[in-house]
Amino acid sequence: MTRYDAAWLDQQFNNRARVPEHPAILEGWARDSELARERHSRRLDLAYGAAAGERLDIFPTHRRDAPVLVFIHGGWWRALDKRDHSFIAPSFAAEGAMVVMPNYALCPAVTIDTIALQMTRALAWVHRHAALYGGDPRRIVVAGHSAGGHLAAMLACCDWKRVGADLPARLLTAAVSISGVFDMEMIRQTPFLHGDLRLTPASARRLSPLHYPAPRTPLSAFVGGLESDAFLQQNDAIRLAWGARAVPVCERIDGAHHFSVLQRLADPRSRLHAHIRALLGL
Repeated sequence: MTRYDAAWLDQQFNNRARVPEHPAILEGWARDSELARERHSRRLDLAYGAAAGERLDIFPTHRRDAPVLVFIHGGWWRALDKRDHSFIAPSFAAEGAMVVMPNYALCPAVTIDTIALQMTRALAWVHRHAALYGGDPRRIVVAGHSAGGHLAAMLACCDWKRVGADLPARLLTAAVSISGVFDMEMIRQTPFLHGDLRLTPASARRLSPLHYPAPRTPLSAFVGGLESDAFLQQNDAIRLAWGARAVPVCERIDGAHHFSVLQRLADPRSRLHAHIRALLGL
């Protein structure tokens, strides 16, 4: 087991410390998300499970049998909310995709194992109910940012028949990780996260996509070019571990840090947005 320098890990993974202007960015996300919910068609807080946090929002589109984009928010599995990310939905909905944003319970109230299982239930719900809201259950793409990028990679590896006998073996068309993490041993040893995430050596390995066999579902791995060395290494590592067939796209987005990379997702002019639009078949 590799031992990392604690101070280096904190410096590498504490993105709020690395980006001093993050409060204004997060306030902008919240403001734009509120406007998105006010101005666009939406169904909010639909239950995908029995627990209080197992809710999702749907932003439908104008077309029938639309491809479905499921976006999973970040926040180190311990912060933020789907409502902070509604701003991502309008551009994709305008282009013809149904957008779904699930919530999950947060650490330390639950473990990351629980969160990963919640996301399998959310995706199973989307497959079973997408048609009721105009979506095509045969065309589901999952994307996630930061902790959500980790969860998207985990979902690419999911054995969906174990989740539900009625589900297809390949539920997802594709997965996209934006500034995701794939080696959880580094996260386990990061001091500012340790108390909330409560990872053990065993759970860190179990939750590391890096140690899974390459899945059939392709994963596109993006990271901001201005992010820390550790985030850049994580992005490169999943390509190395899974190979080019499973990770056909492994890119650094020039000029983007950990927060601004997500704003590229909402921008129809950006390479990241265009790539996901293509995965959706739009």
